[in-house]
Amino acid sequence: MMRHVLITGGSKGIGKMVAKAFLDKSYSVTINYRSDDQAAHRLNQELGPYAEHIQLLQGDITKRDDIDRIVSQTLERFNRVDCLINNAGPFVFERKKLVDHTESEWKEMIEGNLSSVFHLVKQIVPVMRKQRFGRIITYGFQNADSAPGWLDHGAFAAGKVGLVSLTKTLAIEEAGHGITANMVCPGIILPDMKEATIEEAKRSGQQRTPMGRSETGEDIARSILFLCQEQSDMISGTVMDMTGTLEVINRFRPSFDE
Repeated sequence: MMRHVLITGGSKGIGKMVAKAFLDKSYSVTINYRSDDQAAHRLNQELGPYAEHIQLLQGDITKRDDIDRIVSQTLERFNRVDCLINNAGPFVFERKKLVDHTESEWKEMIEGNLSSVFHLVKQIVPVMRKQRFGRIITYGFQNADSAPGWLDHGAFAAGKVGLVSLTKTLAIEEAGHGITANMVCPGIILPDMKEATIEEAKRSGQQRTPMGRSETGEDIARSILFLCQEQSDMISGTVMDMTGTLEVINRFRPSFDE
């Protein structure tokens, strides 16, 4: 039996590294992407040797119709979903106060980082129950499980902290069905490291974390592979910080003179 993985936002960056890691371990993979057709085309060519075991599907996870179609086409092609990797999640890169977010920005943060996961698991958990096996991975940020405020990123933080509770609740409710749910919290992974390997980070000589190297997409992929193993069923409801001890949030605080 070949296990199947559905990865949202998996055509480039960290999601691409996660997809490749699962393929290398003989999983079949459905890779969702939002709009970058060129990146999807490049990935399709790059993964040519795995063509029989991959499917790339365009869709916006903030839209219910797209979610319905992605799940339907995944099950039509592969008949199962063993692992759901919620890699996609919008972020407002501009630093702005919570009250300065527009209504559309707020909606995108909550829909993309929280509601989309609810709509996906609502469809996929029943499939996993029938299989008596399932692994659900969400993404958060450092210390999300203690609900810290995040200066100038409040809308994103609100969505992710809500996702912590969703993840932990799923872990409790679905444990009897052989389903686990865990959250992985990456640190700062700069663009040049999102598709890099650990060895490439070591060779670069850039000491961007206290561990003496940059964090990479491979770091995240390795942690997700571990959590999705059949033997990792005792790890559920866990929020795993992966920052290399680097302080990620609230690094830049305003002085009292501002």
